[in-house]
Amino acid sequence: MSLVGERKAIAASVLIFFTFLFLLGAFSSPPIYTRMFFSLASVYGLGFFSVVAGYFWARWYAIGVGLFGALLAGMGIWQAGPEPIFLFVGGAHLAVMLTMMGQAMQGPFEGKPEWRARFHMDEHGVNRLGRSVVRAAMGLPIVLIYAFAPKQDSALILATALLAAGGFSGLVRLRSWGVLALGGAALTATAATFTGSLMFLPAALLLAGSVAPFVQPFARALRAR
Repeated sequence: MSLVGERKAIAASVLIFFTFLFLLGAFSSPPIYTRMFFSLASVYGLGFFSVVAGYFWARWYAIGVGLFGALLAGMGIWQAGPEPIFLFVGGAHLAVMLTMMGQAMQGPFEGKPEWRARFHMDEHGVNRLGRSVVRAAMGLPIVLIYAFAPKQDSALILATALLAAGGFSGLVRLRSWGVLALGGAALTATAATFTGSLMFLPAALLLAGSVAPFVQPFARALRAR
């Protein structure tokens, strides 16, 4: 039994829980943390809404957010040991990732034929888009944390946040400018790491990885002109 509906419910429940948790943090924490918590609440709120709505890209997005949280918890366990908070956060995000994985879960999302026909997507194109969305979803919360954390006044980091958010919006609408914006975000994130923000490197790598599946198609399109 695939339990598709139940697995969607588990993933949506975890995503809405963290949405409200970050909203609570935004309203109860000092003002310097407000923007950061609101931005993270938007990341998880988008995940919840997209999974419930059944957007074709929602499963990929949820997997990416789940991977982000699991890796963040893993880093916490590596640095501070198996504290209960890290185990809970890691386990909850792993639940999102695992419940969304598998061939059975493709049907309610990217398995729908309507969007493939609308955008003229073959199986190879779907897989390419899926890899890009997963990597972008992993990198976006990292970018937002660094962009809106206290004392982060770097123009490069703020530009990366704007380009990454806009690029993701364009990507899931299958717009070429979305890929270009993500590429610009990868470049500004890389530049930020060389100006002293070395902890921004994972975001730069993930953003570059979200663009990588489209390098060859873009190159072929340019050669054809």
